[in-house]
Amino acid sequence: MSKILVIAEHLDGKLNGATARAVSAAAAVKPESIDVLVLSDAPDAVAAEAAKIDGVSKVLTVARAENAHPLAAVWAPQIAKAAANYSHVFAPSTTFGKDLAPRVAALLGVGQVSDVITVESSHVFTRPIYAGNAIITVEAPANQTVVATIRTASWPAAGSSGAATVEALAVDVALPSHTRFVELKQGKSDRPDLQGAAKVVSGGRGVGSKENFDIIYKFADRIGAAVGASRAAVDAGYVPNELQVGQTGKIIAPELYMAVGISGAIQHLTGIKDAGTIVAINKDGEAPIFEIADIGLVGDLFKILPELEAALG
Repeated sequence: MSKILVIAEHLDGKLNGATARAVSAAAAVKPESIDVLVLSDAPDAVAAEAAKIDGVSKVLTVARAENAHPLAAVWAPQIAKAAANYSHVFAPSTTFGKDLAPRVAALLGVGQVSDVITVESSHVFTRPIYAGNAIITVEAPANQTVVATIRTASWPAAGSSGAATVEALAVDVALPSHTRFVELKQGKSDRPDLQGAAKVVSGGRGVGSKENFDIIYKFADRIGAAVGASRAAVDAGYVPNELQVGQTGKIIAPELYMAVGISGAIQHLTGIKDAGTIVAINKDGEAPIFEIADIGLVGDLFKILPELEAALG
């Protein structure tokens, strides 16, 4: 039987929702057990959150001062050691997971399965290629540990009514000293996190400037949405690159996605294919975004957005 180890993603003492989505993928394998591994200098709060995820058998914690920040070079040897009795190691396909999983796979001497969107059997998975235009089936060797990243946009978050046990795990492994944490620079915002938000309002090249992007921020705040952007808007300097949605940005699956002034290049559409309802606002009625939009509004975004905001009352 399969035993799966899910690596917890967390920051500032809070568990990232991507972890619960990775647990959903693990449950699809129908394993004997699903354990969550929390590495931190003070793992108790994160472990308590992880223990509530439905389907989790137990939460393992590794408390070391070196784990205060998620450095892949430092975490990977510990994960590889902890994975000795597991058939699978899953991590979310976020910036965190994409940084960490390849190192774990290399230390275990196996290939990595990336961006899993469905589980066909314990060692057979599907993943997208060619910007999501094709889906391939990948079969991992049955006699090797499966290390995989899970495309979180393709999986629902597991529930939070569980009550798993929490155990401290001693991992005796030498840690590299060539990598050290210097500083974390990240934007501070009261808006929802882009990758896990239920509603997202994104702006594109059509917004016109960094100053004009305020209309996107204002409307997003009005409806309690996260803010995203197309690569064109990021490249033009309208917004920072952490807001980029698409093949080279974030893959998201909100319940509502509003594309404002975005033409709909294939690379952008890749990032929103799993969205529930897509609303497009563009003055070009022939823009590709309208081909996938559930609701399309052709017109000047600087007139339409204020009208929509006024209609909200």
